[in-house]
Amino acid sequence: MSTNFKDIDDEQLFGLACQYCDECMEATKEVPTVKGAINIKERRLPTIRYFLNHYLRLNHFEFYCRSNWYKVIKNEKHPRVDTIKKIEDLFESLAIDIVANEQKGIFYAKNKLGMTDKNQLDVKTEQPLFI
Repeated sequence: MSTNFKDIDDEQLFGLACQYCDECMEATKEVPTVKGAINIKERRLPTIRYFLNHYLRLNHFEFYCRSNWYKVIKNEKHPRVDTIKKIEDLFESLAIDIVANEQKGIFYAKNKLGMTDKNQLDVKTEQPLFI
């Protein structure tokens, strides 16, 4: 793996991740009513993909491409590895809270968070011996 790492401010990167999570927590959606449209609070699940492809760009922060994010996680010698792991943990903790408390993002919970909606039952049946 190359040792030509980008010069990125870890504190600024983590700060933008926190800012993104804050926006996810404060998100609203417009709902029509008989008295007109109103905004109601509806938290959004934070995703790495949106954060890297859109949020950082909107905040004029140059980062690696998305595939590099996962390469950094696997490279313990990379200078960004701890920051990226902290961001992943931050996003996952918010996502778990939203899924657990608002029953939203069921497919996200199954695929990204490894949760299941079924209990596994171990049933042992023994056949009686008939003579």
